[in-house]
Amino acid sequence: MESQKQSGPEPPIKVSTINCIDLSNPDIGESVALLKQACLDCGFFYVVNHGISQEFMDEVFAQSKKFFYLPLNEKLKVLRNEKHRGYTPMFDEVLDPDNQVHVGDYKEGYYIGVDVPENDPESEKPFNGPNVWPADGVLPGWRQTMEKFHHEALQFQGSIALALDLEVDFFDKPEVLGKPIATLRLLHYEDQFSDPAKGIYGAGAHSDFGFITLLATDDVMGLQICKDKDAKPQIWEYVTPIKGAFIVNLGDMLERWSNCMFKSTLHRVLGNGQDRYSIAFFVEPNHDCLVECLPTCKTEKSPPKFPQIRCSTYLSQRYKDTHANLSVYDKHQA
Repeated sequence: MESQKQSGPEPPIKVSTINCIDLSNPDIGESVALLKQACLDCGFFYVVNHGISQEFMDEVFAQSKKFFYLPLNEKLKVLRNEKHRGYTPMFDEVLDPDNQVHVGDYKEGYYIGVDVPENDPESEKPFNGPNVWPADGVLPGWRQTMEKFHHEALQFQGSIALALDLEVDFFDKPEVLGKPIATLRLLHYEDQFSDPAKGIYGAGAHSDFGFITLLATDDVMGLQICKDKDAKPQIWEYVTPIKGAFIVNLGDMLERWSNCMFKSTLHRVLGNGQDRYSIAFFVEPNHDCLVECLPTCKTEKSPPKFPQIRCSTYLSQRYKDTHANLSVYDKHQA
């Protein structure tokens, strides 16, 4: 769950083979078995026939590109705030500080969360608050497209609970995924060449913080996973984009919840000189959810490895550790 220092030349790169879960498959048992195998192996898998049309996904990508095409001064008008809503400039995030010693990620992004009005008491909680939007006159229809995608992605229902030998609705309980922290992040990787030997990455090596991540990508290769972070040297494998599929991966919170039975895998993005666009949707439990070892993941021989922790406490620290302090942008807004 932490960055891994690399030394020496990069080993040869290969393409990973990961399971593909078809949500239209009537054989639930077969799908759960494939899912469980993927979660035990590397925590990465494809999901197809997920219910979000390709036509709509194409529209979301087109609208995302329109935002990133805007001049920097226009994008900075909707700069990320303390609730993690809005624009994150190039180099804002440093995901692998051990290796990214000179510069952060060669990517820019845009955060959209569950919209909570300022006059709602719930807005006092971390990650809650109103979303930040470009003016309608700048990007007509942009907000409506992103709100629709956020709503549709939130309906995604996997079979994670069944793979953990829990009741199918375990994570749907109000105290778990009731009022979830659900964050959509649009991402643009510049047309740069990454150089791991110099600490230059599209996104530095990291594992995701939370519960589960859904990722849609364009057709540009870039995402890599390392199934064994302790290997010397680390072996990095590309995850091939598949049209119409989500790439799904488990986060550190679910690894912790499952007592390290399920894997949250180290991954990174390498640039190959082409612009690359992706759309990540991070699904986390509600703020007050206590994350502690699941009943099916502990035995006398394998007691809980971690103390319980509140979801919002855990996520707040992880975001603070990886994002630039907002004061560094004061000169741009003066």
